[in-house]
Amino acid sequence: MTVRSIKDRHCKERSDGAISPPGVMSEGGETPAILAEGVCKRYRSLTAVDHLDLNVRRGEVFCLFGPNGSGKTTFLRMLTGYISPSAGQITVAGHDVVRDGLAARCKIGYVPETAPLYGHMRVDEFLRFMARLRGVASTAVEAAVERVVGLLALGEVVRKPVRVLSRGYRQRTALAQALVHEPEIVVLDEPTNGLDPRQIVEMRGLIRSLAGRHTILMSSHILSEIEKTADRAGLLLDGKLLGVRAIAEVADLESWFLSVT
Repeated sequence: MTVRSIKDRHCKERSDGAISPPGVMSEGGETPAILAEGVCKRYRSLTAVDHLDLNVRRGEVFCLFGPNGSGKTTFLRMLTGYISPSAGQITVAGHDVVRDGLAARCKIGYVPETAPLYGHMRVDEFLRFMARLRGVASTAVEAAVERVVGLLALGEVVRKPVRVLSRGYRQRTALAQALVHEPEIVVLDEPTNGLDPRQIVEMRGLIRSLAGRHTILMSSHILSEIEKTADRAGLLLDGKLLGVRAIAEVADLESWFLSVT
């Protein structure tokens, strides 16, 4: 049996949900989309994330914000399995990202700040490749690609090589590959970074359109975009989570930020 077939079978076997370990139920009795408990990441004398506790609800848009170097990207990399926590536990839809990492990653679509796209491939080739890599059945690959091409309005560039795309279309392609396997959770690291004003507005609309069907966890340091995009936001500073607020209940995100920093 190949590595891919093992991965595919594992994803399918665990797709109906996992038994939640103690302490991971939300107030309403539902398993959180993302739960972090006492999470730390240390690099010798540097503590990048310091005893972080976080509960992200299913279907919401949650934003981690704070200045550069506050630990946002480090936490997202632990969540998506690129690095391991030094202490604590992260679960994704009830799956521990360390002990049950493959099942956890099956639930996630990830767009890092600088998305690794293959410039020599056409957009449609790249998306087919990513669909197969993410365990989409061979008979469903074309439909999956057509779905994300339509969702991200990539029709005009679908036959073009990735290397010739504008920054905006590259970001859409990166988001398309994260959605091609219909993940429960979409993780976006600084999704509007480097975009022009029109592209920022379009990306904001795309993110909001995904809420409900998917849980969105994003990072940003642009307060105005957080206010227009997120349902709730958590403030990180020096690796510590200083608080979580519902955007609708915060009159001025900037004032809150300044009051606690």
